[in-house]
Parts: sequence; C-alpha cells; structure tokens
Amino acid sequence: MANWRLRVHFFIKLLGVVLAGVILGLGGTLLMLERGVSFGAVKAGPWTASPHNGSLDVDPYARAMFAYTGELPLGAAEGIGFTAQKDSMGAPLNAHCDYIVSGHTPQARYWTMTLLSPEGLPVANAARRYGFTSAEILRAPGGNFEIALSRHARPGNWLPIGDASKFMLVLRLYDPDLNIATLSLDEASLPALIRKNCR
Repeated sequence: MANWRLRVHFFIKLLGVVLAGVILGLGGTLLMLERGVSFGAVKAGPWTASPHNGSLDVDPYARAMFAYTGELPLGAAEGIGFTAQKDSMGAPLNAHCDYIVSGHTPQARYWTMTLLSPEGLPVANAARRYGFTSAEILRAPGGNFEIALSRHARPGNWLPIGDASKFMLVLRLYDPDLNIATLSLDEASLPALIRKNCR
C-alpha cells in the first residue's frame, strides 16, 4: 500500500514538472515571438540587425518568428536589414512626435528605408509615401542625408507617419560592403534617429 502511494506521489510530482516545463517553454517561445528577439543580434545606436537570419545559421526562435509573421529575411548573399523601434536616446518611437533621421549608411550597392507598422506592414498615409531609396534621396554636398518623420508635410525628404499609433523604421542594405558573418558596427556608421517636437 505504501509502495502504491509512493508511486502516485512520484507520478504527480513528475506530471507537475512536465507541465511546468511545457508552460515555461511555450511561454518563453511566445515571448520571443512577440518581442522579436533574435540570438546574435547586433546593435548600433537605435538600429538592430540579425546577420544570421538570412543564412543557414538562423536560430530556432527567429525561424519560428518568420513562420509566425510570414516575413522573408534577406538572404546572407543579398544584404542585411536593420530595424529601429527606438530613437537614438533609447526612447520608444512615438507617433505623436516628429523625428529626424540623419547621417549616412554603410557602403552598399543600394539601400531602402521604410516606415512600417509593428506588424511589418506599410503605414497608410494620404501622400502614399512609404519609404526612400538610395537612388531618390536628396543629399547634402558631403553625401549625408536627412529624412523628416512627421504626420505633417515637411520640405525635402519627408516620410509621413500617417495615423499610426506605433511604427518602426527598417533600413535594408543590398550588396553591402560589410562582412555580414562577422558584423560589427558602431553607432556612427548608421543614421541617427533624433526626436524633435511632440504633440
């Protein structure tokens, strides 16, 4: 009889450990998917890149995130994408504020910068402008550029925020002059993202 009780007690403990493991595992996976965290991510100022996402070395959480969102990352031979969800001071991007993206990008054959919703969709706006490319952007004589992010029209390079409550910026470098496998950047090598007026 005592042997039977020990077995039941052991089985209940084992079941509790297994359930706790399943709950923690699924909870951790969902948290990783929701936050978009990737192992091996490289940060430079407000920009984050995951150089292994387009290679065979992609981590299982990133692979699950791509399956979950339907996103297709750039292949390692194509280029690399950087995402900014915070400004250069580390504050989350606020759709009620204006921002200036200024500076330059690392050398690349071509680049694009798009303003997207947190879900990765273009932000609807009356101007129907969703981004800029390296071929069309207006530059200063030294080669640097400035892009205004605002709900209200601005002269020069302007990306409308539209009626979005949240947004992010995505910078994609195609055929960059970088070793993506050993990517290491400093803050000065990517554009700054400075908050201006808030309403």
